[in-house]
Amino acid sequence: MINRNLLIDFLRVYAFQPATALWRAVEVDVFRRHIPDSGTCLDLGCGDGKLTSILFAQTPLGQLNFIGIDADEDETRQAGVNNFYSRVHTCLASQIPEASESIDHIISNSVLEHIPDIEPVIAEAARLLKPGGTFTFSVPSTGFHECLHGPLLPGASREAYLRQMDKRLAHFYYFDSQGWKELLERNGLEIASQVGYFNRAEVHRWETISRFTAGILYLLSGQKLAPIQVQKKLGLRKAQNTTRLPAWLASLMASILLLGLNTKDNQDKSGCLLVHAYKKAVH
Repeated sequence: MINRNLLIDFLRVYAFQPATALWRAVEVDVFRRHIPDSGTCLDLGCGDGKLTSILFAQTPLGQLNFIGIDADEDETRQAGVNNFYSRVHTCLASQIPEASESIDHIISNSVLEHIPDIEPVIAEAARLLKPGGTFTFSVPSTGFHECLHGPLLPGASREAYLRQMDKRLAHFYYFDSQGWKELLERNGLEIASQVGYFNRAEVHRWETISRFTAGILYLLSGQKLAPIQVQKKLGLRKAQNTTRLPAWLASLMASILLLGLNTKDNQDKSGCLLVHAYKKAVH
């Protein structure tokens, strides 16, 4: 069952991205069961910082020191506005200007799948973590394609639809549990736990919303610009960063988005994976 309160929180800050708000509500509800409560925490791919501030909303202030990094200067500029992070770097995830073994925890929400060359990023995470430090991340998994409904028109190619979806979302790969295990272990990290989330019914609902929001923006760009780039060109990103939906309106939208959604009978397949790993101590 999707956490309605979380969905309202995300709709308030992502007013022009209802599909993203739904995905994040599902994701954060799982992710927050694995978050740290003390130490220095690096937010890898922090974006504008809104997701992480909601993720840690119930964590007592002062017990965690947050550092944000992102390659998009517009996003890091916004992340630095609310003083949630002690510092924010605009940099590649493979070249983070922090000292080796200086970080207690690294978190990353739906970021790694957007990085074409992932091995140097995992190696950089291992460099930064203290022995015993944790790396918790969420990613779409090999089940994502299977959870999608696919094209609406009869006879349309599902394979072509999936290729277009991956291009629009900038998803470069989908690893299963074993794939992540092998990649992490090559870099001195070991999986402590993992859990699948975003079931078939939830993915279908996200897909439906996305068709008529980000999907339309993508088509209007001639399938050349990512939705976030179109939002910037139209000024929607700026408007979203300076306004919040009233709680009553976000609540109404949440009720509409969740209408008729029954996730209880759709647990057979999950489209995303949360991995909780740690850096092995060297003896």
